[in-house]
Formats: sequence, structure tokens, C-alpha cells
Amino acid sequence: MRWALVKVCVAVTAMVVVAFAVPLGLVIREMARDRAFSNAEREAAAVAPALSITTDRAELEKVVASAASDAGMAVHIPAADRTDAGGSGESADAGAGERAVDIGRQRATDKDIAATRRLGRASTAEVPGGSTLLQPVALSSGQIAVVEVYVPESEVTNGVGTAWAVLALVGVALVVGSVAVADRLGVRMVQPAQRLVESAHELGEGKLGARVPEEGPTELRLAAVAFNSMADQVVQLLANERELAADLSHRLRTPLTVLRLNAASLGDGPAAEQTRAAVAQLEREVDTIIRTARDAKPQTAAVGVGVGCDAAEVVRERMDFWSALAEDEGRKVRVAGVDRPVRIPVARADLVAALDALLGNVFRHTAEGTAFAVDVHNGEDAVIVLVSDAGPGIADPEAAMARGRGSGADGSTGLGLDIVRRLAESTGGDVRIGRSVLGGTEVRIWIQLDGREPERRGHRGSVRRRGAMRRRGPAALVSTFNRSRSHP
Repeated sequence: MRWALVKVCVAVTAMVVVAFAVPLGLVIREMARDRAFSNAEREAAAVAPALSITTDRAELEKVVASAASDAGMAVHIPAADRTDAGGSGESADAGAGERAVDIGRQRATDKDIAATRRLGRASTAEVPGGSTLLQPVALSSGQIAVVEVYVPESEVTNGVGTAWAVLALVGVALVVGSVAVADRLGVRMVQPAQRLVESAHELGEGKLGARVPEEGPTELRLAAVAFNSMADQVVQLLANERELAADLSHRLRTPLTVLRLNAASLGDGPAAEQTRAAVAQLEREVDTIIRTARDAKPQTAAVGVGVGCDAAEVVRERMDFWSALAEDEGRKVRVAGVDRPVRIPVARADLVAALDALLGNVFRHTAEGTAFAVDVHNGEDAVIVLVSDAGPGIADPEAAMARGRGSGADGSTGLGLDIVRRLAESTGGDVRIGRSVLGGTEVRIWIQLDGREPERRGHRGSVRRRGAMRRRGPAALVSTFNRSRSHP
């Protein structure tokens, strides 16, 4: 593109130079010719007054010598009848067609001189080495003399070569200037295109951070914006795929936990040991998949209109599943707030995954016999789900919420709490970790019903209620839920 633009500019500039320089050079040549013949006319005019007065050769030679700038002037006077000095009246005929006076070197032919005398007006004639100006002058005797002024070719072309050289230099300068300007314009156009190509190659090679500076001509700037947007979407799609792979892998931990607990009750024996070893190996493989897939920063898509589920129904279903395991381990279980439907803008599968992640953590990170509870509170603008236990608790809640860090124990990937967090944030809510009334960990899931942050709403009562709940803490929330439902 760059060289193509340069070639176009060279062609256009060359045509412009030729279109203007050639006519201008011809005009300069004609002006030089006119100047030379104008000088010749002035020299011929300087002799005319003397010819009208006298035809004496000696006098005319003096006049010609003083008028002519060089030896390029000649005077041709025709023959005439004259009376001798004694006044006898005898006529001396010089013969028709003979010149009585001929001063200077004749270069024009007799035919050209005769034609000028006959026509009575100035004319030019081509002669070897240049041209001659033939100027007729009327004598006192009524005859016509012809003044011949020689104009050499060097005088006709004087300054023309210099003018052509100047025009040529100007034309070359214009072409060089147009090439420089075209090259700069080409660079301005080509560099953004080259950066776009390089970034496309880098993106194709897996360098997801490749971006294009949004600069240059409008079209290329729009192309850079489109490329950057496409790259962002590619990164987002890959991140979502990694998230999906990590989430699906994490969901396998629920049945693995069941298998591990069931394998622990098989007793001793080769078959039991093989089963426990296989379950442990499978857990390690699932953890490896999760750690491999969670590199990208998660991004939760907004929940679509009409997507949702009954939180009470999902909690009852999952508690029925986990209650069997809790009974085998001697754990006390309490469920509250699920006696009536609680609609939330969350997909059923996502809520199931979040509850299984939290309850699986209870079984995985607390000792057998540790009690736990699940409470659901349905407010005006939000639904709160509390999962609490009587275990040792979490020493650093902020670190536990950081994706990929977990509790630091074996088998902890930190993805379970991140699944819960992303579910809550997809509705405009959040997740908090604190100390439960049972003495252990309490995970509070705040699910916003309208998908907006409560602080941005115009309902001040809801904001005050939420602020008051946050100030009173998780223990007060559990107490409030228990009092509102009269649940033991």
C-alpha cells in the first residue's frame, strides 16, 4: 500500500509538471525570440532617419557603425538617376536592378530583399546561423531601401536553456516533495495496518493480551476498535469456558464426597482399600482439573429475564440428599424458612451447585458429628440464604473468598466459595463469611431480587433494613430468622 501510494503520487505530480512546465518553456522561448527581434527592430529604426536625409555611403557607414551593436547590419539602396558634378544634364544610368549603395555583409537572398522592397513591410528570413530582419525604409527620392539586421541563433535562444533547467529543477523538486509526502502518508496508513496484522498473528498464537492502538486514519482506527473488541470477546469466551470447566469439575466433588464417606464405612479388606484409593485418586484428578481451568478471571453473565427457581424447594431437595450422609456421621441438621415458595432470579442448576459446594465444605472440613444449619429468609428486595456450622470456623474469611486460595488444606481449591460469590453477584448481591451462632463458620448469600444494588434504589426503607442487618451481624440475622418463623 505504501509503495502503491508513492507511485500514484509520482505519476500525478509528473503529469502536473509536464502539463505546466512544457507550455511555460515554450512561452519563454517565444519571449526570447521576440526580445531578439525587438532589439533588431530598434537597431533598424536607428538608421531610418539617416536614410531619409542622405544616401552618401560614407555618412551611412558612420550611422550603421554607431547604431549596430555588432557587424550584423547591412543597408541596401537601389540604383537611381543622378546628374554629374558639371551639370551638363547627362544621365548616368547604373542599370536597372543594380544597387548603387550596398553597406555591410549581405546574408539575405536578393529574392527576399526584392520581396520586402515590393511589399513595403518588414519581414524575416532564415539564413545560415540564424535569421535576418528586413526592414524597408523610404528614401527622399521615393525609392525603398532595405535595412538588414542579422539575428544569430544564440541570441534567439539566449536564456532559454537556463529557463528549461530551472523548470526541470522545479519539476524534480515537486516530484521529490510529493514522494516524501506520499511516503509519510503511506507510513501513517501502513503502520496501523501492520500493527493490526501483527496483533492478529499474536492473538492467533495464543497471546490473548495482544491489542492494537486505536490511532491512524478513521477506517483503520475503527478496525482497531473492532479488533480490540473481538479480542476482548475471545478472552471472555475462553474465560467462560474455563469457568464452566472448573464449575462442572467442582460439581463432581459432591458425589465424590458421598463415595468417600461410603467407602469409609466399608470396613477393612482389599476391595475396600481399592475403593478408597480409587476415590482418593479421583478427587486428586478433579482437583487438578479445577486448578488447571481456573487461571482466567471469572466473569458471570447476567441472568436472563424469566430465569429463576424456587430457593425453598432447592434447599429442601439438597438437604434431603445431604441429610442421609449427616445421619451416618451423627450430625445434627436444622433447616428454616423453606415452608413456603421463595422465588429468586437464579438458575436452578447454579443454586444447586452453590449449595452443594457449601455443604460439601461442611462435610469436608469439619469433624464427624459437627452440626450445621441452612436458613432462608425472604425479604422485600432480597433473599438471604445462611449456611452455618459448629466447626472450628475460618481464620481468614477474606483469604477464603479470594479465588483459587481456599482454606489451604488438602483438597481445597477455593473454587466453591467463588461459585457462590459469582451466583450472588450475578443478581447484584454479595457473599459474607462470619462466625455463626453455632460457633463455627457462617456463609451468608445475599440474592438481590431486582438485580440492582440496594443503595441505588429509591426505597430508603430497604436500604436502612439492609444496613441495619449488616451492622447487627450474622448472629442477629439467624436470631431474626428464627423468631420470624418460630422454628426451633
